[in-house]
Amino acid sequence: MTTIKEVFESLVQHELTIEKDIPTLQPNYDNSKVSVVSLFCGAGGIDLGVEIAGLEVALQQPVELQDGAFINKHRNSSIAKTVYALDFCKEAVDTFKTHFKESTVQHANIRHLQSFPQADLLLFGFPCPGFSASGPRDFKDERNYLYVHCCRALKESQPAVFIAENVPGMLTLQGGAIFKQILSDFKDCGYKVVWKILNSRNYGCCQLRERVIMVGVRNDIDYSYQFPQETHGIGKQVYLTLRECIGDLESDPGVYYQGSYSSQYLSRNRKKDWHEQSFTIQASARQAPLHPSSTMNRVSSTKYELVGEHRRLSVREAARIQSFPDWFSFSVGNTDCSHNTLVDKQFRQIGNAVPPLMMKHIVKPILEYLKGTI
Repeated sequence: MTTIKEVFESLVQHELTIEKDIPTLQPNYDNSKVSVVSLFCGAGGIDLGVEIAGLEVALQQPVELQDGAFINKHRNSSIAKTVYALDFCKEAVDTFKTHFKESTVQHANIRHLQSFPQADLLLFGFPCPGFSASGPRDFKDERNYLYVHCCRALKESQPAVFIAENVPGMLTLQGGAIFKQILSDFKDCGYKVVWKILNSRNYGCCQLRERVIMVGVRNDIDYSYQFPQETHGIGKQVYLTLRECIGDLESDPGVYYQGSYSSQYLSRNRKKDWHEQSFTIQASARQAPLHPSSTMNRVSSTKYELVGEHRRLSVREAARIQSFPDWFSFSVGNTDCSHNTLVDKQFRQIGNAVPPLMMKHIVKPILEYLKGTI
C-alpha cells in the first residue's frame, strides 16, 4: 500500500521534472538598498508592507499607509526595494506594475521559470487553496507543492532571510505531516526557521485573519528573528472596529458583487457588527462578508436568512479591511465582461494578499538588521 510519504515525494519529484522553459527577466537592483525578490507577489500587499517598513527604518518615524502624498514624496528613501516580482495572475501583475514602477515584474508560471535572481530578502506567500479549511483539503492538490519552487529559489539565490506565509490549515493537513515536511525542506536549503500563527487584527487591521508566518535566516548568519509584539488587544490599543475602518463608506461604498446567495453562503453567519472586526476577506467577491448594516437571522443550526436591505462588502471596503490604503487601486484587465466578473477580479487580488500593515510589523526588525549589511 502506498504511504502518504511516498505520494508526497512522488508529487515533489513531479514538480522538479517540469520543463523550465521561461527565461527570468533581469532584476532592477539598487546597491544602496536591501534587495527584495517577491514570488507569488499578487497585487503587492506584502511588498507594500516591506517598502513602508523600510521607509520607517530610513526616516526613523512612523509612516501612515493612508498618507499617499507623504509616501509618494519619500518612498525612494525606503531602504528596501523589490527588485523582482513574479505572479501568474495577469490583473495582479498589472496592479503591481502600477504601484511599483521601479521593480521588474514578470507574468509567468513559477513552475516553468528557468532561474531565480539574487536577493537579500526573499518573500513568498505560496498558494493555499489546497490547505485551506474552506477548500477541498486534498493533500494531492498540486498547488500544495508549489513551495518546491520556493526551495529552488532559496538554493539558487541564497537570501539572508526569507519570509513565507500561508493559512493555518496547512498545519493539520494529513495530521501535520505536510507542514513538517515543508519546514524540513526549508531547513535543508540552509536556513534556521521559526514560525508562528499571527492574527492581523492584533496588528491594527480590522479583520479576523490568521496566517502562518515562517521566517528563515541563513545558517551562516548570526541573527535570531523574534516575532513582533502585538500592537492591539488586551492591555494595548483597542482593536480597530468596522465603524472606524469603513463607516465613512456606508453611503458611497463603490462597487460590490450583486447577485443571489448560495445555500452554502447562508449555512452560517456571514456578518459582523459595527463594533467588531470583519471575517477574513476571501479571494471571491461572491463569498464576501455581508456589510454590517445588513440583517442576517439564524433559522436553524445550518441555515440563515437575509432580512430587509442587505449587500456584500464592496471592493474598497474589503481593501481597507485588508489595510490597503485608498490610494491603492486594483486592475481589472480586460473590461469586456460583466459587472460581477470585474468585481471578482479585484476581490481575487485583495483576498489573496498579505495585509500590508501586518507585514510592516513582521518585516521591520529584519530590515533594521539588514540595513547594517548593505
